[in-house]
Amino acid sequence: MDTLKELIQQVAVTRQQFIQTVSGLNAEQVLFKPSPEAWSIVNNVEHLVWAELGGINNIWKALDGIRSNTPVWTTEAIHRGLSVDEIIRKTWSPKLKAPEILQPKWGGPIEFWIAALNGCQLMLDALSNALTGFDLEKIIYPHPVSGPLDVLQRMGFLRFHLNRHLVQVESIKSHFDFPK
Repeated sequence: MDTLKELIQQVAVTRQQFIQTVSGLNAEQVLFKPSPEAWSIVNNVEHLVWAELGGINNIWKALDGIRSNTPVWTTEAIHRGLSVDEIIRKTWSPKLKAPEILQPKWGGPIEFWIAALNGCQLMLDALSNALTGFDLEKIIYPHPVSGPLDVLQRMGFLRFHLNRHLVQVESIKSHFDFPK
């Protein structure tokens, strides 16, 4: 199993791949939707920011709960020992819709959302330092779809989630109507 440091590095590499894929596009390209119900590229980036902020904040909350002897998650850790891929296979459906709180809502220039997504790495690095010395399997916060994830599972999820949206963005860019 990967260590926290390795997982955070994997998230950083995947985030940079994603950012590279969405950078350098014009306004028409970042706003293009392959269908009316689909998300644009900028929508995908904004969603990732909200999802990462929420996930990172929730790990901090779970850590605070452990520190104060009031853990956030006190029932069975139903995914203990499972990889993120196994958890996703068990809990996700093909056309899963993001929870309302994580859906794009602000809009704005993609440069803003790219900068915000980059800032999430700083928060992950600070969180990593705060987690030193704690049992990472006991720091659990429930994901809105997958249920209780410990710190290592959550880091794996961040990487998975970035990759999922990277594939979506690449699909948008390869659409036959994508602006040139």
